Amino acid sequence: MKFGPSTMLITGQAKPSKEDVISVVYESFFVSLIVDGETDIILDVTCNTIRDMTTDFIRSLIVGQNLITGIDDILRDIRCRFFGLVQKPLVVALKDAHNRYVMIKKKGIKGDF
Repeated sequence: MKFGPSTMLITGQAKPSKEDVISVVYESFFVSLIVDGETDIILDVTCNTIRDMTTDFIRSLIVGQNLITGIDDILRDIRCRFFGLVQKPLVVALKDAHNRYVMIKKKGIKGDF
């Protein structure tokens, strides 16, 4: 997949609980977002889950949402529809990615977005 010049990759991370299977494989949980810097729309998402189906479901909740104005809706959907053990780390990682994105936008990094 090719992304245009107005896109950027933003990551967020969190520490999974020791009860979560993911903690056996990974020390931290991460989410990577491809965001259009002009519209703030999330174009693609990946994360380090154990099963592809989990990542696919998370992607369905996030892609197409606005990272600036839609973060509360994204987090609400995750809390209401996603009941995987990584729910809390996913919320924390998304908040981390959101905060990074807001800081990047405020600093004016990446041109005239």
